[in-house]
Amino acid sequence: MKDISSLDLGSSFNGSLLSMIINAGFVVKFVLLLLFIFSIISWAIIFLKYLNYRKIKKENEDFNAEYLKSSKLSDVIPAAKKYSFSTTAEAFRAGYAELTKINKPLREMAQGSEEISLSSLDNIERSMNKACNTEMTKLESALGFLATTGSASPFIGLFGTVWGIMDTFKGIGARGSATLAVVAPGISEALIATAAGLAAAIPAVIFYNYFLTQSKNIVQEMDNFTSEFLNIVERYIVHK
Repeated sequence: MKDISSLDLGSSFNGSLLSMIINAGFVVKFVLLLLFIFSIISWAIIFLKYLNYRKIKKENEDFNAEYLKSSKLSDVIPAAKKYSFSTTAEAFRAGYAELTKINKPLREMAQGSEEISLSSLDNIERSMNKACNTEMTKLESALGFLATTGSASPFIGLFGTVWGIMDTFKGIGARGSATLAVVAPGISEALIATAAGLAAAIPAVIFYNYFLTQSKNIVQEMDNFTSEFLNIVERYIVHK
């Protein structure tokens, strides 16, 4: 009879993941639900950001190719309007739009004072820098959630584990026994929370760093384009 009772105790613990989640306490279930929501939102951000960054890089390459083939800035306008995702095209649109707002025609300004020319160049630079900052904000939007998920999820999972272990020891105290058959189910159910926290955090951290690197590269590309554009305009103002 003793062996039969031992087998019954062992068989009452089904080691499948689903059964451990179902048998977990309320707090652990709440923690798992919270981590599941964090994970779903994180993966949605990762998927959308990946598609967006790939589209930006592709359109930047296409726009730069057309920009290099053009002999005049006015010839680049159709390409700049066509590539709506391109960050360098947005910087070009901002710079070219500022050129059209200059009070005097560019050829007349070239015959004017150097102060007026430098003032106009500063206006163009500020306009392009503003466009670059706006694009950088768009690039890094929602990345904060990935950073929060990566840093907070392990601790949320650890909280669920600690709470589950507390419940397990409470049950041990109520039963007055600490056999493996009594301890194992509660400990296993509690450790699921830690595993879930790591499962939510690891992809979030990896892709946060990946997207941050991609964002810095794109911003650097915009800065380089802005400098090149300003050099072209400055040479035009000074020498035309």
